[in-house]
Amino acid sequence: MQTRRDFLKLSALFTATAAMPLLQACQQRAAAQANAPLTIGYLPILDAAPLLVAHGKGLFQKNNIETVKPILFRSWASLVEAFLSGQVNVIHVLSPMSVWMRYGSRAPVRALMWNHTCGSALTVRPDINQITDLQGQTIAIPFWYSIHNVVVQQLLRQAGLQIVEKNPQLGQVRLTVMPPSDMVAALAAKQIAGFIVAEPFNALAEAKGVGKILRFSGDIWREHACCLTMMHDHDINTRPDWVQGVIDALVQAAAFAKHHRVETAELLAKQGINKYTPHDVAVLRNVLQPEPVQWAKYERNGAIRHADWQQKRIDFQPFPFQSYSELLIKLLKETHLAGVNTFLQDVQPEIASKELFDTRFVEKSLQQHDLMKQFGLSSLQRVEQFKI
Repeated sequence: MQTRRDFLKLSALFTATAAMPLLQACQQRAAAQANAPLTIGYLPILDAAPLLVAHGKGLFQKNNIETVKPILFRSWASLVEAFLSGQVNVIHVLSPMSVWMRYGSRAPVRALMWNHTCGSALTVRPDINQITDLQGQTIAIPFWYSIHNVVVQQLLRQAGLQIVEKNPQLGQVRLTVMPPSDMVAALAAKQIAGFIVAEPFNALAEAKGVGKILRFSGDIWREHACCLTMMHDHDINTRPDWVQGVIDALVQAAAFAKHHRVETAELLAKQGINKYTPHDVAVLRNVLQPEPVQWAKYERNGAIRHADWQQKRIDFQPFPFQSYSELLIKLLKETHLAGVNTFLQDVQPEIASKELFDTRFVEKSLQQHDLMKQFGLSSLQRVEQFKI
């Protein structure tokens, strides 16, 4: 029942009343230590790559940022609680979760950049060959407020399937929240028919022979963001030079991860010096730099249907496009979300997309060292492509 407790805990944290004591504790910490060192909180998934690469490659020090070793958390609930209370001052969160945090709990926090693009997939049992095979079955998601839930519900509805939370019948698919670390074992035990989650758990299921990729999320929503980097408003407002140094380091780290994929896998793996994650280097390498023969197989079996998009299994690009945030909020309003979500009724996509992000710092970072070109950016605007 850990999952149920975590969801209830997060549901409480993302209300203004329950979040208030944590935010007060955060204010007290900020007053007592105005120049606190950078303290990163993260989950052991590839969404955290820029945060960990920046630490592992000494990029924070190069940008004159004092830091401690990043702190690993095992659940979104514990990570968010630590952030709201000020125990950590930089985290990565699921992009829809940032909407809930800002407008549900009224937390004075902002997202500053994207951590990565794509990097998620719908993984199913080997006997599942098409979306309609999932009717009457259960699919695990990492959280209701996740890009994974948004994408998979669009995929299921397109196939004429209804979303339920319990007892799925023909024509229905049950969605259940499950920690990513439990998903591969649950799939192997046939407790679920599949899961949609961040890497490297999809690659791990493939490596263990218990699952296969049915669709990549980035093949449905082109170059979508998954996790964002968030900070407290008090840091943004009172020490902008410090924030700029942190973002400079993270943008440089994202560029490193994009162009040095094998070394990034080695740095993040359990075999690495810092042991940032419990994942084997071979599994991480299969995500960051899959073999061409494997990629061609995905194209043949339909896991990739838009080969002309020429995407990576996971990629890195830090600028948060406003068009993405607008579409995300519009899709959230169409998505089944357990718990109290009435706050979404008053969230206007065009306004919220500007309120959620402070893009000043990442824009400045991208102007340095020809980084726009390194990320393949010719403009800071784009048109979203969502195609099943």
